[in-house]
Amino acid sequence: MPTDRYAARRKKLLRKLKAEKLGGMLVTNELNVTWLTGFRGDSTWLLISPHDCILISDSRYTTQIENECPGLEMHIRKNTVKISDAAAEVLKSTKIKTLAYESDYVSVKSFDELSSALELVELVPLPDVLVNLRAVKDASEIQEIRDAVEQAERGHAVIRASLLPEQTELEIAHNLEHAMRGFGAVGVAFDPIIAVGTQAALPHARPGNRKIKDDPILLTDWGAESAGGYRSDLTRTYMTGKKLTKKFEKVYQTVLKAQMDSIEQIRPGANCSDIDKIARKVIDDAGFGKYFGHGLGHGIGLNIHENPRFSPNSDHVLEAGMVVTVEPGIYFPDWGGIRIEDDVLVTKDGHEVLTSAPKSLEETLIG
Repeated sequence: MPTDRYAARRKKLLRKLKAEKLGGMLVTNELNVTWLTGFRGDSTWLLISPHDCILISDSRYTTQIENECPGLEMHIRKNTVKISDAAAEVLKSTKIKTLAYESDYVSVKSFDELSSALELVELVPLPDVLVNLRAVKDASEIQEIRDAVEQAERGHAVIRASLLPEQTELEIAHNLEHAMRGFGAVGVAFDPIIAVGTQAALPHARPGNRKIKDDPILLTDWGAESAGGYRSDLTRTYMTGKKLTKKFEKVYQTVLKAQMDSIEQIRPGANCSDIDKIARKVIDDAGFGKYFGHGLGHGIGLNIHENPRFSPNSDHVLEAGMVVTVEPGIYFPDWGGIRIEDDVLVTKDGHEVLTSAPKSLEETLIG
């Protein structure tokens, strides 16, 4: 990814800091450091101000930083020096008097260590600023997510075509990861959810030893991680018996309508809570309201769950460049669950559905 992408991101952050009258910021969350610099390692903080951009790391990453972050200054601490002490040492060489920190990520221990080491620097909590900046993707990020979608869908198509009655949930999950890697993914976006029968009623079910032949309902929730670290997130629910049951048909069509109706309203300026209400009303009107207990969806990017969030109490507003999931579901503990999930890009004048895995009622049947 071109280095000017990272410079542009740092400029956005600096404008936020200026608006808040803050001299600089200490970035400690690893994904936020990656987003601002391109560095993909761990145990590394970033000090940024109008005059400074310094990666605080250790000797394991000297060469990696030189390769991934050409031109950026680095401070390499000795292995006997804590990273908080190294950050304090770097800060003392700057003119920063008011320092923002990621209060939603800094531990109490790290904060206490920084406070004691920086007696003359005012530490100011600044939560959410970077996750909100990351919510709007640039062109390179959108392409990475497109890649992750393609890797996920191609891998899943292979698995769908090769399902056998004796296969367990865990075996399918392992095969799915292998297939996605074969199409270029560096790994899974998250541990796949492969759920048979009543396990499908658990939104975050863990694959186990249930076999496909044990029950006709099969829910698959999966995603790929692209070479650049961006993620996709999809869900499809199938019937593996010889025919669709009436209950499956009714519940599935309800979930599909809820999803399609809400996707249709995705555009810049739309309130996430309003989008959530659209799907929730469809499910309520069908009599299944109490069986849909989670939010409609979330943003994706370097993390599998990012801003914005679709929920009844969300205050997020959609902007062009955001990439979100839309995933209504209905779950019956003694029967199973149905969820359908797609990834959607908010465009300047509406939206684009990035995922294309089959999801019509007829295509749910796997004989």
